[in-house]
Amino acid sequence: MTPWAIGTRLGPYVLVSPIGSGGMGEVWKGRDTRLDRVVAIKRLKGEYSNRFKREARAIAALSHPHICQLYDIGPDYLVMEYIDGQPLPSPLPAEEAVQLAIQIASALEQAHRRGIIHTDLKPSNIMVTEDGAKLLDFGLARAMRSVDSANTLETVDDAIAGTPAYLAPEQAEGRPLDQRCDVFSFGAVLYEVLSGRRAFEGNSFAQVLSAVLRDYPPPLEASKPLDTIVRRCLAKQPAERFQTMSEVKRALEQVSKRSADVRPSIAVLPFANMTGDKENEYFSDGLADEIINILAHMPGLKVTARTSSFAFRGKEQDIRKIAEMLDVRTIMEGSVRRSGSRIRVTAQLINAADGYHLWSERYDREMADVFALQDEIAQAIASALEVKLSVGRGAPPRYTPNIPAYEAFLKAVHHSTKLTLQSLTLNRMYLEQAIALDPKFALAHNAMAGYFFVLACGTLQPAHEAIASARAATQTALDIDPSLPEAQAMLGVIAAVYDYDWKEADRQFGLAMAQEPVPPHVRYSYAFWYLMAIGRPLDAVQECERALKKDPLSVIGHTNRGYCLFAAHRLAEASTAFDRALEIDGDFWFAFFGLAASLASQGAMAEALAFAEKAHALAPWFPDTIGLLAGVLANLGDAQRAESVLEKLKPAEKYGVPRGLTIFHALRGDADKAADSAENAIAQRDPWVALFMNSPLRTALAPTTRWSAIARQINLPS
Repeated sequence: MTPWAIGTRLGPYVLVSPIGSGGMGEVWKGRDTRLDRVVAIKRLKGEYSNRFKREARAIAALSHPHICQLYDIGPDYLVMEYIDGQPLPSPLPAEEAVQLAIQIASALEQAHRRGIIHTDLKPSNIMVTEDGAKLLDFGLARAMRSVDSANTLETVDDAIAGTPAYLAPEQAEGRPLDQRCDVFSFGAVLYEVLSGRRAFEGNSFAQVLSAVLRDYPPPLEASKPLDTIVRRCLAKQPAERFQTMSEVKRALEQVSKRSADVRPSIAVLPFANMTGDKENEYFSDGLADEIINILAHMPGLKVTARTSSFAFRGKEQDIRKIAEMLDVRTIMEGSVRRSGSRIRVTAQLINAADGYHLWSERYDREMADVFALQDEIAQAIASALEVKLSVGRGAPPRYTPNIPAYEAFLKAVHHSTKLTLQSLTLNRMYLEQAIALDPKFALAHNAMAGYFFVLACGTLQPAHEAIASARAATQTALDIDPSLPEAQAMLGVIAAVYDYDWKEADRQFGLAMAQEPVPPHVRYSYAFWYLMAIGRPLDAVQECERALKKDPLSVIGHTNRGYCLFAAHRLAEASTAFDRALEIDGDFWFAFFGLAASLASQGAMAEALAFAEKAHALAPWFPDTIGLLAGVLANLGDAQRAESVLEKLKPAEKYGVPRGLTIFHALRGDADKAADSAENAIAQRDPWVALFMNSPLRTALAPTTRWSAIARQINLPS
């Protein structure tokens, strides 16, 4: 067998680096030059050619998100999905172990349905990635065939091949096998993941096999239902085990459901403003918001994020329906009545299952005591839920601003999510008030940084000016509070799409997300401005989904998820995400733009037109909506109107215009003109360019080496 070396070409594949080798062959990391993607290339030695063919047939018959995918087959090698992860670790917390076990069981369930038994299940054959578990190495897999009306395998010369600690007793004895041997191996793996030690141990191959045949492992320090599942999997006689992986999966899902059901969870609805003065809504909102922040740092308590809880403001809906939509067991609601310098707060905690009150209280306080009042209410709720606070755990207490500054900040937050010219003006005005009233208010300084960044992204101020202001405001926030996650995330965004320093961006986001709970909008920023830009859209989708678990009714969250799915070329799912955002806010132009772009990238110009028109009508100042509408019109043959819309993208050197022209030329299929405009956008340091590089609007263009050069200009990782 001719040795492989770095740089060796195997048809369209180039070997990059060795991953590992063993008695049966070797595995290399490679690159598919046609699709420019990383792959794993597995080569088996000649004497194992039967296993090679067997593995190819086994994997080719399977298509499952938790099974390593087969891409291609060569004369003596397999080209497979490259898994960026680590072997299944142990021990793991029971909740995490069960979720991974369900994924593995699901993968084996499909393999068994296709008549394939793995027969070599062990931790090293299970990789854990950010997307979950991946089952690999079907080199010993064999097809079941009917023997005495049962699906079994006749023994062959390699019947006891595999790792002894995970072999089923019948496998160790060389008896005929069926899918129940995988059930046993699965139990051995799950035992190890939960306990951190092997179920069957010994100092030699023979001793381990003896333990498999005769011994039972020590009890697990796990819940009784989970221990029962593992022990039933490890029964010595196949007839005493679960008979199928479907049964195993259902049992694990029941354990997971029971675990989830007992976890305390709460949604804090916006407090009703009983004063009648609209201005006081900012105060009542702020009270609920701060209680959410306090509760979010309590270990063991699941808390719905503000944007999702506040989606029910003013809506007369059954508490049980709200709890179902937010996936919580308890709801807190209340009211605020303000008179001069005094406030009266009433709060009730409601059991969503039956609608009955678990706890209620009334507080009469001076306004000066409002922050102590927030703590007092949060502690009372925690006691009612029997959640114990652990000293030294959770995030450090946030700075307490003075009351007028805090009220101004809440007004700014209220306007920050609208993304309209009027809302941006009000956002800045209230932030300036908050900072003037309390210069040590770090969150207000960081929110001002966010305002300037939005100006750069919205092409309302040249990036060179706006980003300088954003960086300065962020640094001020960090000077006041060096561990502020929102500020660290903002530095990560700036490092990524303005400095093109992707390593620094990764470092800053690592700091921002180092401590739980991670604020949902920090995850959204990480997904949208970093992961999507560097070509990891599926990882970005996962981050958005993690944030949406805490913030299920966030219009920004669903919209960002839509764009991440769009970048992953999962266009139907992207459109569904945009639709979900518009169900929450029917005038959110950024979601209309996403729908139009998704349809246009598929060539559905007629369907895209209505959404492009709506996005442009709501944000006529935005170059993206101009370029998109003009491109759709031109493709539909309405050249006159397209030219009229394009007149808004002048002069060519104006900040943001190159971005709009890039979209227009991409829709028209003119790769060179699109590349020209993209280079002009880079010269303007437009933060949008990195996102465009992985957009279907760009990847649908005819291939040209210019895009590789542009990627190098902005230091995009290969």
